Amino acid sequence: MKIVADENIPFVKECFASIGDVQTLSGRKIAPEGIADADILLVRSITPVNEKLLANSKVKFVATATIGFEHVDVDYLNKRNIGFASAPGSNANSVADYIVAALLSVAQKHEITLEGKSIGVVGVGNVGSKVAKKCAALGMIVKLNDPPLFRQTGDPKYRPLNELLDCDFITLHTPLTREGQDKTYHLADEKFFASLKTGCVFINTCRGAVHDTAALKNAIRSKKLSAAILDVWENEPNIDCELLRMVDISTPHIAGYSLDGKIAGMIMIYNAACKHFSLKPKHKIEDFLPPPTVPQITIDKTDADSQTLLHEIVRQVYPINRDDFNTREIAMVEPEKRGKFFDDLRKNYPVRREFQNTTVVLSGQAKNIENKLKGIGFKVKRQK
Repeated sequence: MKIVADENIPFVKECFASIGDVQTLSGRKIAPEGIADADILLVRSITPVNEKLLANSKVKFVATATIGFEHVDVDYLNKRNIGFASAPGSNANSVADYIVAALLSVAQKHEITLEGKSIGVVGVGNVGSKVAKKCAALGMIVKLNDPPLFRQTGDPKYRPLNELLDCDFITLHTPLTREGQDKTYHLADEKFFASLKTGCVFINTCRGAVHDTAALKNAIRSKKLSAAILDVWENEPNIDCELLRMVDISTPHIAGYSLDGKIAGMIMIYNAACKHFSLKPKHKIEDFLPPPTVPQITIDKTDADSQTLLHEIVRQVYPINRDDFNTREIAMVEPEKRGKFFDDLRKNYPVRREFQNTTVVLSGQAKNIENKLKGIGFKVKRQK
């Protein structure tokens, strides 16, 4: 079998070689002529998969190593009897770690105490539910909004969106949908931002078009927002550099880019491909995960408050300000090169491991943060 894969899927050649010959391409360069004789197509979110791409191919199975699949025309695949798989939940923990790192960074910058502050989580699927748990572990008051889940479950914990608009923070974790009663395209529009609590911190790590760029810039200019954290942008990779300069944390659509999450997604679609073709899988996630880069952190400080300690620990595992610094360089390059620069930041993204790989050793005086550390994903050991 011939397999064409996005080169940004880690270890895709090593893993999928067990079932066929693998050719890797840039996700934006996957075109009809390159997949005409392929049996399997493996993509990430930047490759639109539709009739235009597949009409003259012999592709029998498509998979995206992402949790979202709005870039895939699933109805067309069904009509052609082409198998399909995605990787739901694979990078959810990565995004939740990102949110924790971003919250702690912005809190330090603006001298905000997170404990007791309210955060509205819009979209409570695989990602949003993990974000909610980690925010609660930080001592934040969490409010949830997810109309489809409310209709399915009737659970009153899912509140109408207007009940989240007075939160101190609001974070978006929805799919991008352009029609229907749960349309999320430009969900965060002028009316949305005007309705927010003045001084709110806005976060978007789902899809860029869920916010309206012009409306977001107006909300920042008018001081309606006290801070904004953006990992996703309209018109990627050609992002709005004025907005880039305005936000507090800017990253190039990498919130879900932990190595753990990427490999988990790769293994999920590998297993799905094996199942589709009635093959026995020969690999599992442990075959590709290296030892953690920061296996242990020892904390014996007694003079710092718990939030400062948490921030110091988190940034040893994930220094989010490094990603912010690198992303801001986009505005310094020639306009025609900015899109490639954005894509290269993603392609060459350094290894980031999740908090769950690191054990924090606490002295007796630092044990007041033990529950918070466990709640956001770290392993904790008490020093004797």
